[in-house]
Amino acid sequence: MSAPLITLRDMSILLGANRVLQDVNLSITPGEIVTVVGPNGSGKSTLLRALIGALPPATGSVTRAPGLRIGYVPQKLAIDSALPMTVRRFLSLPRRIGDPEAVQALHRAGVPDLGQRQMVDLSGGQFQRVLLARALLERPQLLLLDEATQGLDQPGSAAFYRQIEEVRRDLGCAVVMVSHDLHVVMAASDRVLCVNGHICCQGTPDIVASAPEYRALFGTGTGGALALYRHQHSHSHDHDHSHPHDHKGAA
Repeated sequence: MSAPLITLRDMSILLGANRVLQDVNLSITPGEIVTVVGPNGSGKSTLLRALIGALPPATGSVTRAPGLRIGYVPQKLAIDSALPMTVRRFLSLPRRIGDPEAVQALHRAGVPDLGQRQMVDLSGGQFQRVLLARALLERPQLLLLDEATQGLDQPGSAAFYRQIEEVRRDLGCAVVMVSHDLHVVMAASDRVLCVNGHICCQGTPDIVASAPEYRALFGTGTGGALALYRHQHSHSHDHDHSHPHDHKGAA
């Protein structure tokens, strides 16, 4: 088995006096797609920031493979509508890149013809593909996406995640994504983490006709959703450190 790209051991994160994540144990291995889900405010984005290194652990440790290359696609990025900037120029910020690199990155992101378009003229889906292209410039070993399809419709989200699968095949990189697009993304995942201040449970996606426990947690109310685990999310989240149901869901 390949050595992990990143390992978190008993990691906790504090934001001010608030303990956002506690006792997180997690390893990300090369080539896997991991989807992180959980209610709003559960610490999903904080987990990504810890993986990147933007947030230091209050307790525990974060160990990265030497020289690990990380690409990051943010949830959103604001660009001044009065600022003229082509996609090609955007890809060269802050580090100037050559045309072959730019062309290859845009091709990998599925938008090979956008180089001369103005950033402010792009559709939501095109904009996210350009952010993906920028993240791919360094040929990352680990690609992190923080709700990168927020605001896209279901077909747009599905197309974006298909592109991520192609990127994984092409580069062999691991992918960790935070997502609310449960109905379109889970089938592509090798592993799903349910986070609510800690890792409640994790396992492979279990595709079934209905998922009452899952809908109860997220309040989706959507029929035909993907059941992630045969697991009752009934344990408390009162930080008592005793979570008897913390286990991998049965496939």
